[in-house]
Amino acid sequence: MIMVAERTTRPGRLVDHRPARALLLPGVRLRARAWHIRYTTTSATGDPIEATGTVLIPTRRPATALIGYAVGSQGLASRAAALSAQLSYGLEYEAGSLAVALRHGWALALPDYPGLGDGGGTTHPYVVGRALGPAVLDCIRAARELPDVGLDELPVAITGYSEGGCAAGWALELQPRYAPELPLVAGAAGGVPADLSALYEFHERSAFSFLLMYTLLGLGSAYPDLEVDRFLTRRGRLLARFFRRTHLLVAILAGFFLTSWRDIRKFADPSPFEDPEVRRRIDENRLGSAAPGVPVLVGAATWDQAIAYPQLARLARDWEAAGGDVEFVSFRHQEHILGGISFFRVAYRHLARHLDAAPADPLADAG
Repeated sequence: MIMVAERTTRPGRLVDHRPARALLLPGVRLRARAWHIRYTTTSATGDPIEATGTVLIPTRRPATALIGYAVGSQGLASRAAALSAQLSYGLEYEAGSLAVALRHGWALALPDYPGLGDGGGTTHPYVVGRALGPAVLDCIRAARELPDVGLDELPVAITGYSEGGCAAGWALELQPRYAPELPLVAGAAGGVPADLSALYEFHERSAFSFLLMYTLLGLGSAYPDLEVDRFLTRRGRLLARFFRRTHLLVAILAGFFLTSWRDIRKFADPSPFEDPEVRRRIDENRLGSAAPGVPVLVGAATWDQAIAYPQLARLARDWEAAGGDVEFVSFRHQEHILGGISFFRVAYRHLARHLDAAPADPLADAG
């Protein structure tokens, strides 16, 4: 995460771009032109920063829409866990879903997220929605500034699953106030960690308890005043150093095979999630207080072992109660990974339906 000079503080400003490589698998290219971009965005505390991302434009036919696509958890390592790096090597686990979106004729704006891919030396603010939402919206803004590709003329939609669902959900909730000029038509968010306090209760001793350390380190990066390292034991500091240098896959394998890692009290004492200031920041990042301004689909797997199903049901109810146009879809007897596959199938249908019905200039009709 790189702080920026005053002259570049307009969020969503395209700072730099260059051609990039985007692979479906090692040695197999996605059917898209690719650019690596650097752009300005806003931190969780409102400070101007720079972030990076990738823009993909389909080559089989002209793009008909621009999708802000927020990928799921990649890890905390600044370079190894960045989407742009994973795509360049053909190792990105969501590349298949990206390929399907490209076949729809959609251009994609893919944020690396703050702290990933930028070489700034800070930790990724994992599932801190007030950092991730602006990063998605500003990646879309920057993509629309790419010269000579015409993305600024296309309708926009937003989607994402898991941590990407958090980022997409926050982008959708913030857009009416943060980026009202975007011609946003629809959105879809699945597997959303909408309430971080519920995440703590769900994973206190589970194989996914590493997500709690990820969350704590993410909160500490987004809000340095929390000084979260003060909660860590000696083992906790070693684990934090390890997580900050590795990809998500390493943490998943460790969580399943090293059962001693499952008790967060061995790594943090006292419990940081009971600290009043930490709780306050968690409450600030609870999704659902304001409705998105466009029709939204929320998807949830009933057997999700990573994000508790009731979180998603509550998010859909909260957005509806706030006046949102919300469709809630349950994926029965599916866990997190299968739920993600099912989610994108219905999410793309939802986006396509609304994009196909969108006027040439959605903002003109709204105004």
